[in-house]
Amino acid sequence: MVNINVDRPFGSCYVHIMNSKGPETSKSNDAPGTDEYRALLLLDEISKENRVTQRDLSKRLGIALGLINSYIKNLTTKGYITVSTIPKKRYGYYLTPSGLAEKTRLTYRHLQNFTNLYRVARKDFQILFRALAAAGLKRVAFCGVDEVSEIAFLSLSETDLTLSAVLNATVADKKFFGNEILPIERAGELEIDAVIITSFAGGAAVIDRLIEAGIEPGAIHDISSGGWLKRIE
Repeated sequence: MVNINVDRPFGSCYVHIMNSKGPETSKSNDAPGTDEYRALLLLDEISKENRVTQRDLSKRLGIALGLINSYIKNLTTKGYITVSTIPKKRYGYYLTPSGLAEKTRLTYRHLQNFTNLYRVARKDFQILFRALAAAGLKRVAFCGVDEVSEIAFLSLSETDLTLSAVLNATVADKKFFGNEILPIERAGELEIDAVIITSFAGGAAVIDRLIEAGIEPGAIHDISSGGWLKRIE
């Protein structure tokens, strides 16, 4: 693997994807307001199916079961959802009128912010990929699958770099632009020159997992590491 240092800081301006304090107190450099984004995902899932377990929500959204429980309690306290017991000792979750209004507000905000996300992330990835290509790198892997990875893929397609693999913390039965999504633990098996963090759910924990899997720290590139996402405002 080839190590490369890109001296130029990435990004310039952003609007907050999320910006409220919720139950999570992670010390990783997750995207600002991840709590609100996850709250939106939960409200959306519950609006589609109220008889869903917390374990179901955890699997669908790729969020730890303990965090799902915390978010459910938080949303219930705020009056956005109600919880009722259904047969077989299970629970049903229902959106209240306030919850529906909050879901609408968060949806609008997320779509509005995505415009800014696209514009700035696109530029950041272009800078990074050009630097990697100029350094003679050829094969890269993405780590993380969400809105950011789609923007990264678009920027990568404008270079001579090849997307050799896609890694993710959780693996679902789907593909990313024709590429099988592999668990992070398989990163060390790949013939690649660099790994690009391409998800809001990146941060120190994901980087640690990549290193444990055999990736050299210098071959891991995260455009949010210099405070990129904190400039979403």
